[in-house]
Amino acid sequence: MVVPFPSDAVVAALSGLVAAAATVLLTVTARRRTGRCRATHRLLAGAGALALVSLLIGLAAQLGVLGHQRAGSGGHFGWATLVSVGTTLSGLAVCVWLLRLPGAASTVATTVRLALDGLVMASALWFVGWVLFSEPTRLLGSATPVACAPILLATVSTASTAGLALIVTLRATPRRRLAVFGLGTTAVNLGGLGVAAGLCQGGTTLVLASAALLAVGLLVAALVMSGQAPPGQVEIDLIQRDGEYAIAPMLAMATSAMYHLSQDGRFDAWGIVAGSVEGFALVARQHLTLRDLRGYAGRLAEREAHFRELAHTDPLTGLANRRGLLGQLHGWAGQGRPHVLLGLDLDGFKIVNDMRGHDVGDAVLAEVGRRLRDNLRPGDVAARLGGDEFAVLIDGGAVEADRVAQRLLEVLGQPYDQPDGPVFLSVSIGVAEPSGQPDVQLLLRHADLALRYAKQRGKNRIEQYDSAYDQLLRRRTTVEHELRGAIERDELRLAFQPVASLPSVRPVGAEALLRWHHPELGNVRPDEFIPLAEECGMIAKLGAWVLHQACHQLSRWLADGHDVWVSVNVSPRELHAPEYVVQVAEALRAHRVPPQRLVLEVTEHAVATDLDELIRRLTALRRTGVRIALDDFGAGYSSLGQLRRLPIDILKIDHSLVAEHEPVRPADREGPPFAPMVDIVMRLGHQLGLEVIAEGVTNPTELAAVVAAGCRFGQGALFGWGVPAEHLEAMLEAATSPGMRRAPAQRAVDTRPEQEEHAGGGASEQATPESVNQHVGAVDSAREMRQA
Repeated sequence: MVVPFPSDAVVAALSGLVAAAATVLLTVTARRRTGRCRATHRLLAGAGALALVSLLIGLAAQLGVLGHQRAGSGGHFGWATLVSVGTTLSGLAVCVWLLRLPGAASTVATTVRLALDGLVMASALWFVGWVLFSEPTRLLGSATPVACAPILLATVSTASTAGLALIVTLRATPRRRLAVFGLGTTAVNLGGLGVAAGLCQGGTTLVLASAALLAVGLLVAALVMSGQAPPGQVEIDLIQRDGEYAIAPMLAMATSAMYHLSQDGRFDAWGIVAGSVEGFALVARQHLTLRDLRGYAGRLAEREAHFRELAHTDPLTGLANRRGLLGQLHGWAGQGRPHVLLGLDLDGFKIVNDMRGHDVGDAVLAEVGRRLRDNLRPGDVAARLGGDEFAVLIDGGAVEADRVAQRLLEVLGQPYDQPDGPVFLSVSIGVAEPSGQPDVQLLLRHADLALRYAKQRGKNRIEQYDSAYDQLLRRRTTVEHELRGAIERDELRLAFQPVASLPSVRPVGAEALLRWHHPELGNVRPDEFIPLAEECGMIAKLGAWVLHQACHQLSRWLADGHDVWVSVNVSPRELHAPEYVVQVAEALRAHRVPPQRLVLEVTEHAVATDLDELIRRLTALRRTGVRIALDDFGAGYSSLGQLRRLPIDILKIDHSLVAEHEPVRPADREGPPFAPMVDIVMRLGHQLGLEVIAEGVTNPTELAAVVAAGCRFGQGALFGWGVPAEHLEAMLEAATSPGMRRAPAQRAVDTRPEQEEHAGGGASEQATPESVNQHVGAVDSAREMRQA
């Protein structure tokens, strides 16, 4: 036995120590990890241990027979087989670890695709290596193994590890640490392959050099894995890079094959197998890619259909949206299919959002969508156009559309149950049919016009489109446009309707009425432009103008010595504005009007909106000294309990209670005709400490009835319609004798406390109408308005 040279032993010992240290480092790193990282690092530690065992076996076999074995004799084939098997198992463990990197094995299909990509690259590397190390190239010359079967597994493992590491590195982010790790593991496998090949050939130099390469590669891999963060995150890209990964290996194989043939080389079974594996792997990989692309295309088509449905569907109700309705309209119009369009709008839905919140509003809209779906015929299309506006496309003619509209009017008007109480709404419906050539936009406009007309005519109704709606719309648009500059152009005037003391019919007050004369439109009725002013937000501006004009005229009358008050109508929108109280106080101060001479009239409909807020506003207004009148009493929603809470001074009986009920003459007594409803309201007002004014008195019979009921003030056509200020002033002049007219100085001292004190001591003055008539000249209207 020949003792090896010390230098060979030193190289072997250093290689073994380095490999052992690297294996220990991998083991320690694995123990520090937790969760899945710990399992994968244990796999790497096992791979390192297998590489270390293979290295030690190869070194022991080589050093133990140094100098006694003839190169190529095949005496170390058994040890070479063990080294090759250990190297192969180590490489397979590394391949499994690469496939378990984050993102690499998200699904089974992803793992298979990645493995096939590695196999394609490995086949190309193996084939190129076979060309380089076989006849006639023989890259290592005489040291090149010939017919050494044990190294076959090692060559396959080395090529597989290198190919898969290359693919994973190219697809990973970041790449630097993983690339270094891949080089290290490839060096480990190449080292094991070289040790096995050296044992087959009996080449000491090849064995020791390969052992050193294995040890260094194992140390590099261990150092990379000892870091805190994972070496990389694999990103699978099935479209952009698959072509590159397929072309590069095929180009390498084709180049090496042409080189081999140019050197008069021959292809044996191993070369053919390598080429076949490459081809089958590429075919399998492209098949998977094609299947993936088909799957992607199918999912893309599904998503496109889903997004198209979303683009044509309202997400809240599940009905079609405006785009979806337009698509159906264009389709039906193109087919010549008979159809009718219904436009629907929920009446009072804004109040639901304001008072109950948008969550309740959304729940109501979703319920509207469900009711529409449940009550339409197959083939009809329901759509939500936005907000609380809906549309229904009816398949058929006017008869079918009328039946559907009547059913929807009933169904949508039923209560909507909510956790905090039911919601009551009604619906307005406009109906339009195509006329002449099919025009989708024109049909939509006609349905919208019919809907707006239904809203204007009282809501909760169905209206068919009529060509006259176009004229009404143009008129409405013109009126709204011209109204915005009416104040600046000095087109507005105030008319004053007198309020008479009964039974003397002497004018003691007046209601300021707004009038508008346009140079082209002529006289525009208040019931036409005032609702428009409320809708377009101009009512506050008009109300402020009316307030100042009325106070200005009242101050002139008072300065001239006329004993009169003026009432001004207040819209609910003005009344709920926080700044309205300040506006009233400033108007009184600017025109030097005693507050008790100004009466603010609130309609009974305003009581139905928000009673608590209304009470707060009216209380604040009364603190300024003005008086509050509840207008149109008997035609709205107020109750006895609300009257007791409302801070008001005057009740104005609605003209329907005076004019629409024929006065009767009691059988058990003689006297003038008797109006029962007026009598009831009078008694109610006196019990609550309120003065009562009868509106709508149009003839002597009604006058006699309200006087008999005890009403001391009246207003209506019998006493005069709204007249200009100078006409009312003439009426005041005619009704007041020069001796009884109060001086301006006396008017300035007239205050509410003095009037109330006087009223408290003068109850006998209102005992009979005759007494009032006897002292007509000395009547103080402010005192009369406060006596009950």
